[in-house]
Amino acid sequence: MTDNQRKNFGPRLKEIRLAKKMTLQEFYSPIAKHVNNFSPIENGSRMIGKRLSEDVVKHYHINETWLATGVGKIFSGEDAFKELRTNHTETQQGVPFININPSDFSSGELNFLKEKPEYYVNFRPFNDCDAYLPVYGDSMFPKYSSGEIIAIRELVNKDIIQWGEAYLVIADESANNLTTVKLLFEHTTPGKIVLRAANPDYKGDTILDKSAIKRLFIVKGKITRNQL
Repeated sequence: MTDNQRKNFGPRLKEIRLAKKMTLQEFYSPIAKHVNNFSPIENGSRMIGKRLSEDVVKHYHINETWLATGVGKIFSGEDAFKELRTNHTETQQGVPFININPSDFSSGELNFLKEKPEYYVNFRPFNDCDAYLPVYGDSMFPKYSSGEIIAIRELVNKDIIQWGEAYLVIADESANNLTTVKLLFEHTTPGKIVLRAANPDYKGDTILDKSAIKRLFIVKGKITRNQL
């Protein structure tokens, strides 16, 4: 894409965001650290950078031709399902509830998002998520209690982490295929992160090389089973 084409990106990204009924924070926080920078981008007073535009396109599966020209479908080919799910969830089936404990499986054995859902959940605040998962154990109590259900959304840019927030971390063999939900904190050593339980009874942090992270999902929130 040329610089001249990227000048049109901002207003069209705003069009997508408003169609999804998402705030600036909700729409851009999985992609960029400084969300407020997107306000002038959407208003056309600042041009989005090449790398940042690529991250937005990849995360939301946007058709680059439409973003540059306004012509064609808004979302890209094989990911048309994403467009259907995020734009029409109130009349369609919603976000899948997958009744498994991801920590029971190594990252090499199972892509849990491909498991057959038990049902679908249509709850507007989390309709941009990839899945709902049950909470097992009490290491994240009182933030998340066993039996509650968390909504997760996968991040494209693993370098953009909201420190102190909960994430589902799936690591590779170098970290023993660790799969866990923990609070993430910045480590004093560059390239490492701290995984910490929310429950103060679970003492001791896990230190992980960021390069070992295979997939990373932010936990956007929770619901209880009586809300379903």
